[in-house]
Amino acid sequence: MASEAGEGSTAGMDDYETLISTTDVELLKKAWRNEKAAPEILRFETSLIQRIRGQIQLMIEKYMFHISKNPEVQSRLSEQEKGFARRCADDMERHLEESVLSKLPDNYQDIVKQSIISEESDMIPEPQLDSFVVCKSRRFLGPFQLDGSDELLEMKPDELCIIHYKSIRERVQEGDIDLV
Repeated sequence: MASEAGEGSTAGMDDYETLISTTDVELLKKAWRNEKAAPEILRFETSLIQRIRGQIQLMIEKYMFHISKNPEVQSRLSEQEKGFARRCADDMERHLEESVLSKLPDNYQDIVKQSIISEESDMIPEPQLDSFVVCKSRRFLGPFQLDGSDELLEMKPDELCIIHYKSIRERVQEGDIDLV
């Protein structure tokens, strides 16, 4: 009985290892390592690159208007991504104007505001920076203060932590903390 439980744990761990090793990120890392180490140019991983590009484009599409109004966010994008975001925003704006906005009263024909009396761009989805994320530190960090709190946090390398993204945003951007 005890050996069966042990075998089940091993099988479960093997399934997890197999799953992790087949994620697009791991496949991309493997392709990159192989390409770097090979003495010749290897086959282009078309389907993998298309899937990853598609995931990036979905995120850009989701926040296209937020990106177009925020120079700081634009500065983080490649020229190709900026062009894609512009095309998406232009296409969506044209589509909404032709199909919906032109049929509404004048006070409601703005693409970014609910009405002309709105003082902010309340129709633009923005990333929710106060959402929780799972992360781990690359090195010992601490103690450091969390945003909007008197609480101090200490993080050890490779220790998983669940925390509001906005509290660690700068450390993620600096490369001290990885999101999992």
